[in-house]
Amino acid sequence: MTRPTMEDVAERAGVSRALVSLVMRNSPKVSDQRRAAVLKAAEELGYQPHVMARSLASRTSTVVGVMVSDLRNAFFADVVEGLDAAAQAAGFDLILNTGGRSPARERAALRSLLSFRPAGVVLLSPVAPASAIDAAAEQCPVVLVSRTSRAPGVDTVNDDGEAGAAMAVEHLVALGHRRIAHLDGGGAAGAAARRKGFGQAMLAHGLEPIVVRSEHTDTAGEKAVRELLCRYPRAELPTALLAGNDFNAVGAISALEEAGFRVPGDVSVVGYDNTSLAALRHVSLTTVDQPRTEMGRLALEALLERVRGERAEPVRHLLHPRLVVRSTTTSPQGETP
Repeated sequence: MTRPTMEDVAERAGVSRALVSLVMRNSPKVSDQRRAAVLKAAEELGYQPHVMARSLASRTSTVVGVMVSDLRNAFFADVVEGLDAAAQAAGFDLILNTGGRSPARERAALRSLLSFRPAGVVLLSPVAPASAIDAAAEQCPVVLVSRTSRAPGVDTVNDDGEAGAAMAVEHLVALGHRRIAHLDGGGAAGAAARRKGFGQAMLAHGLEPIVVRSEHTDTAGEKAVRELLCRYPRAELPTALLAGNDFNAVGAISALEEAGFRVPGDVSVVGYDNTSLAALRHVSLTTVDQPRTEMGRLALEALLERVRGERAEPVRHLLHPRLVVRSTTTSPQGETP
């Protein structure tokens, strides 16, 4: 079936193609009567303006490219929700793709987004090399969410991962835990800050930081728990775990329960992100909350400030997390805080 064109709309409405173009660009130079006639004709024909062609013709783009690190992680859905709400309010559209947590795939995904000549791009927890990100920033505004950057052409939006991890440790220590392990995020964006916050908080209490190399996935959480079970006899197993994120925590809980441990009766578990997964009744995960939709909104606003020429210097948003206590943490068995 042939896609209706602007010429088809003009013929149906009895107006010129130029007037249809003005209506589609929401120009104030069109009378209400003619605007209504054009929109009615467009609806009858099922016409949709070609966003990319319109951007090329006007030399301005209303498209924002968004690259998501991992489509399975609910954290990114919440950030995108904040991005989308802000974009819609400003008259912009989002196009999304994913890099699958692979540096090579992310570079390809970034090149694909740039081929659309977007107004700018927002990268969510990218693992692509800084050189690729800096090169993209030479073509259009770039905003990173959940990753830091020192590049003057790149804006960033992060939560305070050090503070968030420290909150989790303080909560567990207050419950009476002394053997606490951190299943970290490996080389993932944000993992270093959480690892540092965990280590500093543990040392401040005179406790040994136990760090198990992991990733921000459920399967990595399962693998990390199995590593702990091999490393320690049952009586010396850490009584609490701080997972790299909620997804990782759910995998850890699954492995613990499969091995015959009760959560939180035998081992307490804390996640990070406070995604919708954590709030599910049968999960009820204690976790560190990042203001995810707010992070998306701030990222889009930072990008638009660059697009509109309102700012040239980089902005570094650092948001304060909070602890959400649910059902996966309690005092160690036989002990009171």
